[in-house]
Amino acid sequence: MDARRVAIIGDGGWGTALAVLLRRSGHRVAVWGAFPDYLEEIRRRAENPLYLPGIALPPDILWTGDRAEAAAGADAVVLAVPTKFFRSVAQGFAGLIPPAALVVSVAKGLDPQTRERMSQVAESALRCGPVAVLSGPSHAREVALGLPTAVVAACADAERARAAQALFMSGRFRVYTSDDVIGVELGGALKNVIALAVGASDGIGFGANTRAALITRGLAEMTRLGCALGARAATFSGLSGMGDLIVTCTSGLSRNHAVGLRLGRGEKIHVILRGMKQVAEGVDNCGLALEAARAMAVEVPITEEVYAVIHKGKSPLAAVEALLGRSAKPE
Repeated sequence: MDARRVAIIGDGGWGTALAVLLRRSGHRVAVWGAFPDYLEEIRRRAENPLYLPGIALPPDILWTGDRAEAAAGADAVVLAVPTKFFRSVAQGFAGLIPPAALVVSVAKGLDPQTRERMSQVAESALRCGPVAVLSGPSHAREVALGLPTAVVAACADAERARAAQALFMSGRFRVYTSDDVIGVELGGALKNVIALAVGASDGIGFGANTRAALITRGLAEMTRLGCALGARAATFSGLSGMGDLIVTCTSGLSRNHAVGLRLGRGEKIHVILRGMKQVAEGVDNCGLALEAARAMAVEVPITEEVYAVIHKGKSPLAAVEALLGRSAKPE
């Protein structure tokens, strides 16, 4: 793809990793962040010390706290903001993004007020056409290091999906396309909840059998809820479903698994969150997923237990026992 001007909204680990990826591919990149003093530190150190430490950043990435400067002349805009701040940040860019720009959401979660997917929030906040989404097994550090992976770009507009594919595609970052935006986004949101459960199981000291069972039944749960919300079942067997679920449930780089691990070892959620610099989206999204499931009359037993552990103080061991004690039924 010819060099493009890309604005990345969000200076966290994922936004920074994508800035490195896109600059490495020859695109001109500007990254917007909310805190000018921290942006100055990033410029000075050529590193994002809080969110992507140890990764050398290309010197010609523009780091700016000026929304108009970040968006000016952008051919593509990448929204890489945690879900709890996503709507307000996107609203701040309304009217600043060039009308013809490709808009891509890379946030994985649901809106805390409306349970909308992030592409829906972006379309409403920015008053723009179909927003593309990018999701799949893609830990920021591994992407920034250039380790190979494959992800999915989805959009209701096939041309925009292909444009997102072309923008991000590189020799070590393979991008497939899809028109199942609902499935791709829900895969990215719901897998974080299952990763909390798997982390808690690992923290208790259960074995690989337990982990495999939770991942498998978690995928079935994600698929049931996703299909009830309009997604296609096959999408959850792909990169944005099973692929992202596996890496989030098994990698030492997974924040959601790490939170679950500490819960399983007996730590309290408020203590865990107090010491975290980055967001574990599953902590808030488990409640939103549970609300959605109840509204659609879909059984989500793992999500129910995760919610009970995080928000009701239930012990992780009691949660596992509750799952195992459910009535017998066919797979």
